[in-house]
Amino acid sequence: MTTIAVLGNGRVGGNLADALTRAGHEVTVAGRAPGTAAAARTARIVINATPGDSSLERLAALRDELRGKILVDVSNATVDGPDGLPADLLYPGSSLAEQLQEALPETPVVKTLNTMLFPVMTAPAMLTQTPSVFLSGEDPQAKQAVRALLVDLGWREGWITDLGGIRTARATEAAILFVPHVIRSRGFAPFAISVAV
Repeated sequence: MTTIAVLGNGRVGGNLADALTRAGHEVTVAGRAPGTAAAARTARIVINATPGDSSLERLAALRDELRGKILVDVSNATVDGPDGLPADLLYPGSSLAEQLQEALPETPVVKTLNTMLFPVMTAPAMLTQTPSVFLSGEDPQAKQAVRALLVDLGWREGWITDLGGIRTARATEAAILFVPHVIRSRGFAPFAISVAV
């Protein structure tokens, strides 16, 4: 059992919190302040499921509470178009994960679960084809802990790909630009990026 704080109580955060609780972890969900700092302080792993366009400001304010914790970043920082779907990246030439790691140097950041629609995060076997999930981060032990959480969420070891350092999050975050086009083409049905080998 791991103590986990999920920051963000929308569809993504709620879905992750429910699944991790069912897997036997002690999970606290925090929306906006004042509960956010207390939740982060008491957890071993903190999951960022806040809107990506405000994540950096929110989490940088928790620098002391996040020191020594593992921060799992599942958000994508985008500029939305008129229809509310992602139209561009907020940090072109970088990534939200890199920005978080720079702002929180004493907190290992691991990027994952950001290349799929939210229902797939906790039920990857729902898809008719094998999905892929990726890990980006500098700390091998932090990535190992996050890999174990992914397995608890139903991801098989063979579906998990460690891409390397935090800079590789640029690639997975850019994949969000596929999403609006896929939704417009196929409707709002669960899907994920898949690497076929």
